[in-house]
Amino acid sequence: MRILHTGDWHLGKNLEGQSRMDEQEEFLKDFVNIVEENNIDLVIIAGDVYDTSNPPARAEKMFYDTLKRISRNGERLTLVISGNHDNPERLVAAGPLAMDHGIIMVGTPKTIVQPGSYGKHRLIESGEGFIEVEVNGERAVILTVPYPSEKRLNEILYSGMESEEEKLMSYSDRIHELFHTLEGHYREDTINLVVSHLFAMGSEESGSERSIQLGGSYIVNGSCFPESAQYIALGHVHKPQIVPGTNKRARYSGSPLHYNKKEISFKNKCFIVDVKAGEDSLIEEVEIKVYKPIEVWKCNGVEEAILKCEENKDRNCWVYLEISTDRYINEDEIKKMKILKRDILEIMPKIIGVEEEDENARSLSEKSFEEIFKDFYKRERGVDAEDEVVDLLMSIISEEGGQDNETN
Repeated sequence: MRILHTGDWHLGKNLEGQSRMDEQEEFLKDFVNIVEENNIDLVIIAGDVYDTSNPPARAEKMFYDTLKRISRNGERLTLVISGNHDNPERLVAAGPLAMDHGIIMVGTPKTIVQPGSYGKHRLIESGEGFIEVEVNGERAVILTVPYPSEKRLNEILYSGMESEEEKLMSYSDRIHELFHTLEGHYREDTINLVVSHLFAMGSEESGSERSIQLGGSYIVNGSCFPESAQYIALGHVHKPQIVPGTNKRARYSGSPLHYNKKEISFKNKCFIVDVKAGEDSLIEEVEIKVYKPIEVWKCNGVEEAILKCEENKDRNCWVYLEISTDRYINEDEIKKMKILKRDILEIMPKIIGVEEEDENARSLSEKSFEEIFKDFYKRERGVDAEDEVVDLLMSIISEEGGQDNETN
C-alpha cells in the first residue's frame, strides 16, 4: 500500500492579519499533483485542516474541492482526522456524503466510523478508535486518535473505572493505555498503522504551534505508541520530523506553509510511505514549494531600509523589517516604506544608544498572574488561550500554593 501523510494545513490562517489563502490554494493544486504522480492508494490528513473552529467559507470550499479531486470518483481512499484547531462535529458533518468519494472522516477518539463501501474501497470493521479498510486488495488496520483532549480521554477511559489510582493516571499514561488497548486489533496479515494529532516528547516545536505544557499535561512519550505499528502518522507540530525513540516509525509531516517567521529555517514536506503486512515501511520525503516566503530584513538606518524596499518592491514575499537607527522613525518614512513594499508585515525599530522601555514589563506589577499568562500565550501563539488551559494553569498554581501554605 502506498500512503501519503500530510497534515496541519490550517486553511484560512492569517499572518499578522494578512490572508494566506492564495498561497494555500497554490499548495492544494500542487498537492493533488503529488498524489496523482506518485500513484497514492491512501491519503492521510493528520488533523488541523482548518485554523479555527469556524473557518471561512473559502477555506471550506478549498478543502472539499481538494478532497473531490484526490478521490478521483472514489478510486482513492482518504482518511481525515480532526486536530485541536478543528471543530470535530463540523469537520465530519459531510461524512455521509463523503462515503461515495472514498473519504473517511474521524472527529473524536470515541468515533465509530460507519462500515461499508467508501468509493471503490471497503471499510470492513470499526470501533472506538480503530478502522479496518480494504484498499486495492490489501487490508489495513488503522488506529485513529484525533486530538485527544483530557476531556475526551476521560470519556473513553474513565467509563467503568472505579479505582482512584486509575483515574489519577497522567495524560501520557492514559494515551499509552489507549494505544495498548487499541493495539489488540492489529493482525499479522494486515498493514498496521496509527494516525493521531498530539504532542510527543522530544518533538521540536515551531513558532506558530507552540505548546504550553502545564505540569506535563498534553505531552506523551514516544514509547506510548504501539510497537507493532508499521507507521505512525502524526499531526500538531509544524516542523517535519521523526519522534525520538520510535525507530523512525512515528513522524510529523509538518505544515505545508511557513506560518510564522520562526518557521522559515526548515523546509516543508509531506511523506510517502510504502508498506506491506509484516514488513518495515519505506519512507520518502517530498519537499513542498515556498509560494510566498517570509523574510526578515535587517537594515542599518532608515535610508538603507527605504532603498531595500525600493529594490525589492516587485518581489513576492512577506517582510518583517528590522531597522537599527539612532533616532525614531517618523510617520512619513514608515508610509514611504509601506508604499514601496506592500507586503511589509511589521516595522521594528531598534534604537541605538537609547535604553528601551518595555511598557508591558513596567506594568507587570499591576497585572494578575492570569492576565500575564494570557498576554504571553497570545504573543507566542497568536490566539487567545482556551479557558480550559487557563483553568488548568490556575488550578496547578492554587494546589502548589496550598501545599506551600501547609508546609509553612
